[in-house]
Amino acid sequence: MNPTKLLAAAAAVVTTLALPAAAQDTLPDLAGREIVAVTENAYVPLNFADPATGEGVGFEYDLFNEVAKRLNAKVKWELSSWDVMIQAVRDGQFDVGMDGITINDERKAQIAFSDSYLTSEQLMLVRADEARFTDATTFGAEASYLIGAQAGTTNFYVAVYNVLDGDEANPRIKLFDTFGASVQALQSGDVDTVLMDQTSANGYIGAKPGAFKVIGTPLGSEDFGFILPPESDLIAPINAALAQIKSDGTMEALQQKWFYDYQAAQ
Repeated sequence: MNPTKLLAAAAAVVTTLALPAAAQDTLPDLAGREIVAVTENAYVPLNFADPATGEGVGFEYDLFNEVAKRLNAKVKWELSSWDVMIQAVRDGQFDVGMDGITINDERKAQIAFSDSYLTSEQLMLVRADEARFTDATTFGAEASYLIGAQAGTTNFYVAVYNVLDGDEANPRIKLFDTFGASVQALQSGDVDTVLMDQTSANGYIGAKPGAFKVIGTPLGSEDFGFILPPESDLIAPINAALAQIKSDGTMEALQQKWFYDYQAAQ
């Protein structure tokens, strides 16, 4: 990462993040309440550790910090692995969680979701020199090709049901503890593709020019939302802040910062 360029990108959105006092007054006031937020720091450019400082940065960090600021709340950031995050939020260990989490009915039965803050499509990320297959059909037809995935994620289920044969135990799926580890396995040749949303694909391609590319057509779209404990009193305030962030141009500015300017700064 080029710190100078990233700071310049951040500065470019400062004026957009500011709101007139009258607009802020329309939102609930949480009176300085502390919100304990959890993420994984393994999903570029949504959440990851800044290589220069080790601090958590990314689109979701900036977005939720902005939500909290508008609600007059403070954020205490914590880290958790993906495999326990949903249960931990459901049990009330954290007030809100985020990790590019797809809103779906199965998860809605366990936890509450905010409104969507990002819509993305699943794509096949491959090495830049890949020429053996060109889409999900040609990939699926060759039994030796492997997919890297994180268990229980949208990427895993799309791999199972949209690319392979619907068998969740299919040995062609190689499981990794983190999303970043699956991308590292792709780069080293241990797997042949990793499925991910457009924003993350853009992030990895931008961060490692010449290493990766996307092939085929989108395998479906997904909406990301913050997760909260069932019946959380933060759902309505967070949704109100998200609506305002979308309507005043701030969401667009944050997307520009992380999905375009961040890549250009690498």
